[in-house]
Amino acid sequence: MKPHYVPTAEQGRLLRQAGLDTVAGAFDYEGGELLSKPNLGTRQRIRLTLTGDDARPVTWYLKRYGPVSLLRRLALLPFSLGRPSPARREFENIRLVQAAGIATMEPIAFGDEPGLVGIRRSYLVVTSVPGEALERCFEAFLREADEDQMRQFNAALVDLVVRLHEAGLAHRDLYASHVFLDRTGEGPRLYLIDLARVLVMHVRKFRWQVKDLAQLKYSLPARWVEEHWEWFLSAYLGDVGDRERRRWGWAVDARADAMRRRQRRRAWRARRG
Repeated sequence: MKPHYVPTAEQGRLLRQAGLDTVAGAFDYEGGELLSKPNLGTRQRIRLTLTGDDARPVTWYLKRYGPVSLLRRLALLPFSLGRPSPARREFENIRLVQAAGIATMEPIAFGDEPGLVGIRRSYLVVTSVPGEALERCFEAFLREADEDQMRQFNAALVDLVVRLHEAGLAHRDLYASHVFLDRTGEGPRLYLIDLARVLVMHVRKFRWQVKDLAQLKYSLPARWVEEHWEWFLSAYLGDVGDRERRRWGWAVDARADAMRRRQRRRAWRARRG
């Protein structure tokens, strides 16, 4: 099976060279750095460092989904009829986010392998994005940024979230770990990653938008929240009345508080062994 998408000749060569131009090759691949993460199940994320045409290092990420057993596919069959494979779905989500004008990774290739029932396994290859996750670098940025840089960052962050939601999309994992900050000479530039769970909001838009906003508020440093959240929420909502603004604020805070309670319960259970 040939990959479904190859944007450049160089990327096609690198795919073939690494054996990532077939599903079997993607699952046989043994190089790169395996990135562990809780609750991935049969999924794997691997960081690849390849050599480009001009001898420069090229960083890609390989995501492998599966294999899923026949019994599992049979159990999921009523819920999966007509649905794309996880790799195809994430590929399509990347395209939707790009169409919304949001900077993100570039999809290189994906493939899926049908089983006797449903998709047995699939894979996706994407580029890296510049910068670092806010989860890792934002505290340092807060210490070092001047007023103008902070204003630029806030404007970029609200623009990202507004673009996402105005396109009818919810990220569903909009934490600081999934927003990358690249500190360029022209100001902060933001990238959105981890798009596997992106949802097209046909119904219950308020619920999904509040969830995204709460995840963002919950995961950003308390100092930024104290100094900038009210401006951020007002800019996000635009020209609405005070009553509507309070409704959104209460809903976001209730969701963020629920996240904190869950985190405290998990920490308590971990201490008890």
